Amino acid sequence: MVMSGEKAGDGNGSGSVAGAAGEGVRGQEEPAAPPRVSLRERKKQLTYRAISDAAIAMFLERGFDKVSVAEVAAAADISKPTLFRYFPAKEDLALHRFADHEDEAARVVGGREPGESPLDALRRHFLAGLDRRDPVTGLCDAPQVLAFHRLLYGTPSLVARLYAYQGRSEAALARALGGGVTARLAAGQVIAVLRILAEENWRRIDAGESADAVYAGAVQAAEEAFVQLRRGLEPEGRAAL
Repeated sequence: MVMSGEKAGDGNGSGSVAGAAGEGVRGQEEPAAPPRVSLRERKKQLTYRAISDAAIAMFLERGFDKVSVAEVAAAADISKPTLFRYFPAKEDLALHRFADHEDEAARVVGGREPGESPLDALRRHFLAGLDRRDPVTGLCDAPQVLAFHRLLYGTPSLVARLYAYQGRSEAALARALGGGVTARLAAGQVIAVLRILAEENWRRIDAGESADAVYAGAVQAAEEAFVQLRRGLEPEGRAAL
């Protein structure tokens, strides 16, 4: 597992903390150009969004369990078989908004600055999310976000499905950390911490506090959480995370 300033993916196959520390930090690399998205792919993404938006609007109005897949398909002007080609399960219609975040932690680690450790990059990214009131951090009191979170956390099947998304987040982060059991253990801890921080922020906002009022406490909790992570993932005498 690569948990020092060394970036994963150098092809040496070791993936260990000691190996990364021994090799040192690589020089800055040229940033990769963003991949071109074809017209077909853009249309597909727009279709995903349109179907999901139609479904969420119906779920918010009537409740998740009271809306059938057939009704969503009709509202989106597609057939049920076509809908299921885009969304394997009804729950995915609501959780599509989380799809772009599945590999977010992995992307943060993979795109960190030269010499920046994975934990430092993840901490910086989460604190920046709190500052801009990113809904993924739970620190957002916009009415539409509040309504969506109440739908999500108030529907057991959606909460259960969300754990599958988080499992894929763990897997992606583990790969970014070099792979192997140690990387998987670290990724599981990181994703769990991010989830708990977001849920606590959401809990306070749902209880009536504003995002601005929660902000200072959210920052303090995040700082303490990353200190705990660092202590747990950086035993004395091991390379820095």
